[in-house]
Amino acid sequence: MSKDRYWRAISIDSISPDYFPSVALYLRSGGNYVLYKDPDRMFTAVDFQRLERSFTEFLYVRSGDMDVLSEFMENSLTELLARDDLSSVAKGRILYQTSVNYVIDLFESPETTDNLPRCRNLVQHILQYVAKEPLAMESLQTVTNNNFYIFAHAVQVAALSLLLHEKLFDLANDEMIDVGIGSLIHDYGMIFISGEILDKNDALSDIEYYKVKQHTQKGYEFLKRSGNYSEVVLNIVRYHHERYDGNGYPTGIKGDDIPRSGQVAAICDVYSALIMDRAHRKANTHADAIKIMREEAKNGAFNPEIFNQFVEIISKRNSA
Repeated sequence: MSKDRYWRAISIDSISPDYFPSVALYLRSGGNYVLYKDPDRMFTAVDFQRLERSFTEFLYVRSGDMDVLSEFMENSLTELLARDDLSSVAKGRILYQTSVNYVIDLFESPETTDNLPRCRNLVQHILQYVAKEPLAMESLQTVTNNNFYIFAHAVQVAALSLLLHEKLFDLANDEMIDVGIGSLIHDYGMIFISGEILDKNDALSDIEYYKVKQHTQKGYEFLKRSGNYSEVVLNIVRYHHERYDGNGYPTGIKGDDIPRSGQVAAICDVYSALIMDRAHRKANTHADAIKIMREEAKNGAFNPEIFNQFVEIISKRNSA
């Protein structure tokens, strides 16, 4: 297991000298983690200025301190996002980083799925941010470059799905929140796939790929049994790998038999996967990702109307 799994990144913008919790903070240098502040020392304005001058965007904490830190960041979100002295990009880093930490908790502690108010609170903040901030995607990309793929991917898909639904469909707030929750936990079934397969850098064998494909149905069944989630949430978890031409999984349904939320999630899922670094390849640019997806769309992978609208919306955001 990579030692990076024992560390979590935190944006320095979210480290307030006034009331930051007493946890040790580390710098990352050459793949190593070096103590910057021990738990007994206050993080001061001088610290912030020093890190800012050295263009340090993130400090790191041990994963064992994340319960304290996650509670602090989630409880402070409303105040942090309302501050006038933080830029839009800085606020985005704080919001997305907090959301990534939640998804990591979700995967590591399945009982977290019962804490719906926590998830709803994060999704509400993401929805408000992507709806009003032109640079929402830029700050998201900054965070995704500093976290593990599967967790950062979940937050990115949630942000993209909420943006698309907000622009295209006149949904009540409760349904929008369900869209965000479903998108945020869309890959939850991956907890049932062995780490050996998930961490593999080489191409998967047919048997391994078959096991990975089971994550949609397994995640759906687990979350449905919990009785906590709406059909909108469950549809996204189950159908985000279905394809408009019927060549997807787990059920092979096609066209508008695929719930609309699943159709949108499928587009956002592919785009996010393409523009993020993976173990076996570097991230594609936005332009290259759209080019690849256009070819898939020609072959019937996506709802053509929704896909074209997605391209228009996300291209405008990337040129902002």
